[in-house]
Amino acid sequence: MADRSRHLIGLLLGAEEDWPRAFEALLQRVGPVRLADGHEHEFGSRRLTIEPFDLNDPVRVGLVIDRLAYWYYHPREWLKKAALMNGTYLLNSPFTFQSMEKHSAYCAMLRLGLKIPRTVLVPYKNPVDNVRWAYTSATYNRPFDLDAIAEELGYPLYMKPFDGGGWRGVSRIRDRDDLHRAYDASGEMLMHLQATIEYEKFARALSIGAETMVMDFRPDEPMHNRYAVSHDFLSPSAGHQAVAISRIVNAFFGWEFNSCEMLVQGDSVHPIDYANACPDVALTSLHYYFPWAISALVKWSVFSLATGRRSTIDLKMERYFAIADDDSLDYDAKLKAYLALADEHFETTKYQEWCASYLGDFDLRVRDWVAGPDFERLLRETVAATYPAHEQEQFLAHFKGLTDLWLADQAG
Repeated sequence: MADRSRHLIGLLLGAEEDWPRAFEALLQRVGPVRLADGHEHEFGSRRLTIEPFDLNDPVRVGLVIDRLAYWYYHPREWLKKAALMNGTYLLNSPFTFQSMEKHSAYCAMLRLGLKIPRTVLVPYKNPVDNVRWAYTSATYNRPFDLDAIAEELGYPLYMKPFDGGGWRGVSRIRDRDDLHRAYDASGEMLMHLQATIEYEKFARALSIGAETMVMDFRPDEPMHNRYAVSHDFLSPSAGHQAVAISRIVNAFFGWEFNSCEMLVQGDSVHPIDYANACPDVALTSLHYYFPWAISALVKWSVFSLATGRRSTIDLKMERYFAIADDDSLDYDAKLKAYLALADEHFETTKYQEWCASYLGDFDLRVRDWVAGPDFERLLRETVAATYPAHEQEQFLAHFKGLTDLWLADQAG
């Protein structure tokens, strides 16, 4: 009888039900995977609960998909213990997502020479809750002219929290009145002012391990209509840059489940937001792209466990900086060199070959599931939980049409 390993994937969840149910259903369709050496791997999942833990407690799960710890500190500290003490594989490092918020991510990518819009960090509008504030402020805080900073950046611009997420506290600033209204409302939030870029397309790239999907994103539309099904909405150069930048960001910080937002003008790609600890994978927003996202998440988790992939704790950022400081390389050459490091980090070729060898019919199983009654039940229940009764049939038809379009495209 072949040697056998049983792997357990932990799901650390907040208020989500749609994608976890899809993940669990598709993971069951992986079945046992027998490698060339005869070793067999089986996979299961469990939803993790939150409770007191001893730092020496064993951890049963071998890999964790975390959707909670970016704001809930108790499970975040459990993840750190699991990574450091037990070698648990984490798709997103809690170490870098705690310390590398948007501000640090901007700085790091500026250091690599990416086209980040000009950004200025301004002090708090309201005093922080600290007894030393008055003395420190009177002694060391220099007065500044908010209007002058905005004028230099140019209107319109954006004001947003240095560590924000989910569009929290983001304001489009059209003029001086908007500027002061938004700054007054910021309170104790620490804010960036960021120049805007004239753009033709707003692209959002979702990266899961070694796979990336670049989507045509329309932020002003209602959530159900924000992701347009547009396959060639970017030029070949811009499309390549969008994929490369997303993977470079993730490899640089040790993230494997993240989204990157970019403003695109012709062949010029400007990343504006790429530190999303809990990227959008909701059925009612991704719709057409939902089956790809969940199947990619299953495949990357299975690949990571079956091949014994280890989490990255030492990030080796100096390798990227050496490329950044090489004056003999132009922008495209640096991007190519960064992407080579990212592909090395994600073992991209190995992943593709492994999936072809051991998950060759998995995509067909995914299509069968999306075409079947279990997915239709999930879609109907998700719509019922999301929309008022009088709108449910309309939205059910909307999302069913988009997922049916995905099925037709896959069959073609």
